[in-house]
Amino acid sequence: MRYFIELSYNGKKYHGWQTQPNAISVQETVVKALSTLLRIEVNLVGAGRTDAGVHALQLFAHFDVPISLDENYITKKVNAFLPDDIVVNRIFLVNDNAHARFDAVSRSYQYRIWLGRNPFLLDTTWQLYQKQLDVNKMNQAASILLTYTNFKCFSKSKTDVRTYNCKISEAKWEQKENQLIFYITADRFLRNMVRAIVGTLIEVGTGKNTIEGFIKILNSQDRSEAGFSAPAKGLFLTEVKYPKTILKDC
Repeated sequence: MRYFIELSYNGKKYHGWQTQPNAISVQETVVKALSTLLRIEVNLVGAGRTDAGVHALQLFAHFDVPISLDENYITKKVNAFLPDDIVVNRIFLVNDNAHARFDAVSRSYQYRIWLGRNPFLLDTTWQLYQKQLDVNKMNQAASILLTYTNFKCFSKSKTDVRTYNCKISEAKWEQKENQLIFYITADRFLRNMVRAIVGTLIEVGTGKNTIEGFIKILNSQDRSEAGFSAPAKGLFLTEVKYPKTILKDC
């Protein structure tokens, strides 16, 4: 039987989602908790990979077990086996062929910036207190992303992907007092893509680059032409959407 698990986590202490040989990961930590609780070896497949230091308000993964689970009971119990910076929000039954990664129809991220200094947000925002940003120009540049499909210029170098095409449906900045948030949604994302976009848009906002220069970067399909990658700590995976047909009762 296949189950989806919905997670939230603070990524500060983890070397990303994916299990790695010499570093602690979110996937490894959750697998250990589930395997200990269920007393069987669990294989967990995530909706995607977050990099080291990146957070998730919502990430789904799936796992298979040979028995039926009391979903509410297992959800409560597994949290007792997890550290405080990882939370299982729910576990629910899905169709046997439902896939956390391949069935996702969209993913949404937020990148959070604090304009100034705030000691209570050091781990969850990129704090900018020396830069004046033109948010209107940043939004003009961001809107151009919706007219492109190839984002090789924002992809991490030497990544193993079949295509650099992504369909972005939302890309915008919103500012409320000292908080500046970038919202972006697409059907898929490349490694390091959001952080590279944010860093490049910041260069537009500071006047280091122009709208025309931003378009030139997109057309170049060359990562070296784009701006720097914004720090991981400001990035949150906020939502992953699936069709209702993945549910067992559909």
